[in-house]
Amino acid sequence: MLEIGQKAPEFTLPDKDGNNVSLSDFRGKKVVLYFYPKDNTPGCTRQACAFAGLYDEFLKKNVQVIGISKDSVASHVKFAQKYDLPFILLSDPELAAIQAYGVWQEKKLYGKVSMGVVRTTFIIDENGNVEKVMKKVKPDTNAAEILAEI
Repeated sequence: MLEIGQKAPEFTLPDKDGNNVSLSDFRGKKVVLYFYPKDNTPGCTRQACAFAGLYDEFLKKNVQVIGISKDSVASHVKFAQKYDLPFILLSDPELAAIQAYGVWQEKKLYGKVSMGVVRTTFIIDENGNVEKVMKKVKPDTNAAEILAEI
């Protein structure tokens, strides 16, 4: 897992429209980078809708919100349309950014052990450094907690 002060790993991933988006595209802006397990699941939907509800407040502070999961571009399109999500969703089926940020971890659910994305949010500063790491965040309060931090 990345630590505060480290350089945030660069990535280039497709967004829901098929455009390649790189972290370096946002140099000079703060970036809220949140990793989540799966589109259209209850917790991930609540988290995305919370970010959508506060999106204008993030924009007022010159902050870009980006969500990343291993879901396909097609899945992101449906997810964004269904919930009117205004921010960037990136597809990482090869786990490039997910592993670079250390959020692909062992998870236990009902005694079953599997690998998956641990819900984690990073604040990346204007120079591309990790400013804050929030591990195992709560979907309902994550967006408001991040906004309060900024």
